[in-house]
Amino acid sequence: MTVTILQRVRTGPDGCDITDGCDIKGGPGVTDDRDATGGRDITREETVRSDVDVTVIVPLHNCRPYLDRCLTSLLIQRVALEVVVVDDGSTDGGGALADLYASYHRGVVRVVRQEASGGAGRPRNVGLSHARGRYVFFCDADDYLGPQALERMLAMADRNGSDIVLGKIVGHDRRVPVSMFKENAERVPLGDSAVYNSLSCFKLFRRQMLERHAIRFDETLLVGEDVVFTTHAYCHADVISVVADYDCYHLVDRPDGTSIMQRPGSRDPVSWLRMIKKPIGVMLAHVRPGELRDHLLRRHFRMDAFGNLGRPFLEAGEVERKEIVAEVADMCERWLTDGVRDRLPAIDRSRIAALEDIDRLVRLAHIESAAVRRELTALRWEGAGRLAVSGKVALSTLERYDRPEIAGGDPALLLRRRHSGAGPAEEVVIPVTGDCAEFTGIVDVTALAAGIWDVHVGVTFEGVRRIARLGADRDGIVVPPAPRVAGDVVALPYFTRPYGNLSLDIGGYVVPVPGGARLVRARWTAGHRLVLDGQAVVGTAWPAGKAVRHLVWRERESGRERREPVAVGGDGTFTACQAMGRLGPGTWDAYLELDLGGPPARFRIEAVPEVIEHPRTWWRGATRWSVRPYATAGKGRLSTVVRTLGPRTFIRRIVR
Repeated sequence: MTVTILQRVRTGPDGCDITDGCDIKGGPGVTDDRDATGGRDITREETVRSDVDVTVIVPLHNCRPYLDRCLTSLLIQRVALEVVVVDDGSTDGGGALADLYASYHRGVVRVVRQEASGGAGRPRNVGLSHARGRYVFFCDADDYLGPQALERMLAMADRNGSDIVLGKIVGHDRRVPVSMFKENAERVPLGDSAVYNSLSCFKLFRRQMLERHAIRFDETLLVGEDVVFTTHAYCHADVISVVADYDCYHLVDRPDGTSIMQRPGSRDPVSWLRMIKKPIGVMLAHVRPGELRDHLLRRHFRMDAFGNLGRPFLEAGEVERKEIVAEVADMCERWLTDGVRDRLPAIDRSRIAALEDIDRLVRLAHIESAAVRRELTALRWEGAGRLAVSGKVALSTLERYDRPEIAGGDPALLLRRRHSGAGPAEEVVIPVTGDCAEFTGIVDVTALAAGIWDVHVGVTFEGVRRIARLGADRDGIVVPPAPRVAGDVVALPYFTRPYGNLSLDIGGYVVPVPGGARLVRARWTAGHRLVLDGQAVVGTAWPAGKAVRHLVWRERESGRERREPVAVGGDGTFTACQAMGRLGPGTWDAYLELDLGGPPARFRIEAVPEVIEHPRTWWRGATRWSVRPYATAGKGRLSTVVRTLGPRTFIRRIVR
């Protein structure tokens, strides 16, 4: 099977030979020599290649079951690359498999051997010492790349002169960072983005930058060595880019749980807190006090320090909890500035105030970790433009931990407006009456800007607000109420698909606006004008007068349109006048266009034959015009056929 895969990828993309005939470790007829300085096996003095764009460094230790997939994913990349596999004392045959790949891909795959070091830091450093590419990428042997990963990241780097390129990471039963992968970014500032939230080394790094600043992995660390490395690299990167629209790196959870990060105690809170002080020290040595430093420190406090006061704090014993608190308190004493504090959420500020009260820290951890149980119990209109939303909310703390008594919270409705741009979403807080057992909030839809508003329920416990979407859990009799016209806008409550959460469409952006327009009377007037009298309805109400905008005639085949003004009366009545000679030949369908706060809403004008005027014919010069209004078959909608007959057409008919 392995040989078959090797033969398949040997020629590379487009059938071209991607080997260059160099003798390498594991190649036929090559003997091993010992590098006296590094204690690692090297086949010969490395052949110099000046055309390598990317060096991929693969630390290898007992990953043979995953190595085929990893190396194959690298060899199909459409870039000029070399793969440096550093065998860190493998005993499962992984080194022999790497040699086999090297023999099939001479000059592309190279194998370096060393005694087992116990971590990934030393093999990655050794790989860096052998790298010849303009860029380097680190790929663990049990992970793999998407087929276009390096091609896309390298194109981004060359386009922008990037020092670091982050490619989207996908987790397979592993948690991965997501905040920095919302959209592609050609140049993203370190101090005004989420890129620093990702401190793994699975990125594209400019090798010249790494060499100039002696950026290397900390070989004394078994866990967190890449955090030190990446932190140091961020400090010297002039240009950082992000590829977010393609799954670049696939992070895999081993079923046997043998990777370092899957071993018991690999994320021991106390050890992690002590480790994280190293990258913080590196960052502080390169970044001056100010907003940038506070932004970077905020990440370490939020994700490293206070992150260990959440679920890990509940799992810890009494003694370990005291040690965690001592380490967090030390970090606060040394590095917590006012700028960092201002950037922290309310729960972390509460934790800072409770560092001497372990019982309260436990309660805060429960509040943060608990599931928000909520139920929508009623949804109804109360008066014009007032939507009453009723429900229940509670916290469901984790049962496997001793659950403290948590005082009842203060509920509220929270509306968030959807948007596609950067920055926080617009929010509106709706006060409620009642308590968590039964609350009701009144939403004034006339006060909401046009757009889609998602309805959340928020509940505050001990100063900490928890928020969850409302609507998916609801009483079976709760259905969306009918759309309501309030002022000059239409409000359409609906439940999202597939999750069934409550949202409000103000203006008709995603929910079709129910309504219609019917023809009451049609009559001809002077100048061959067709006057239409009708009535419009939206939902179960008449639209406001200023909401009725135009009568629109649309020609079926060409899509040409002509708009005419509309005079509006009470109870949704309207009158429009059309000089039919201006339409031109064709079949024209009639619509009434309304402005209800969002995209224009159009309704086909319904008609019955009894109210439609008879056809009319007249001459304009030597051309005969004929206009025939009619109601379409089936649905009965107003349309008009306009025909012209000029002298040439008349003569052709006679000749035929």
